[in-house]
Amino acid sequence: MVTIREGKRSDCPDVLQLIYELAVYENAADQVEVTLEELTEDGFGPNAIYKLLIAESDDKIIGMALYYTKYSTWKGKCIYLEDLIVTEKYRGVGAGKLLFEELIRISANLNSGRMEWQVLDWNEPAIGFYKKYAAELDGEWFNAKFRKEQLHELSKKLK
Repeated sequence: MVTIREGKRSDCPDVLQLIYELAVYENAADQVEVTLEELTEDGFGPNAIYKLLIAESDDKIIGMALYYTKYSTWKGKCIYLEDLIVTEKYRGVGAGKLLFEELIRISANLNSGRMEWQVLDWNEPAIGFYKKYAAELDGEWFNAKFRKEQLHELSKKLK
């Protein structure tokens, strides 16, 4: 039996463990920089910037969906799913489906212009999961970013 609920401050240590598990799966364990304090403050402090859905089984956190509101100049308010993670032992029991469908409902209730997320091109299980919902997998756009170190270096040069 899997239940879905809103996340709370006390969930953050388990959520951070799920984040590390995902990073290992994506061969990027050395790239997780967020601390427990940052994760907690950013989600549950006075200026919270994300929300959580938690999947539980037998009173144990087995998965989560971390999401936030973003704004599109074309579509207005949108929901961005940053990560949907189910711990390996519980994959296949329907927790991911329940988390994803709850976020679809939340997005619709908020009258969101879009619900967006990313999936790695090699993650065939996730791609198959999203295709079951007829999700649009867009190969047209490139992801662009600056990492923390780059931001600091560029900022110094711009002064």
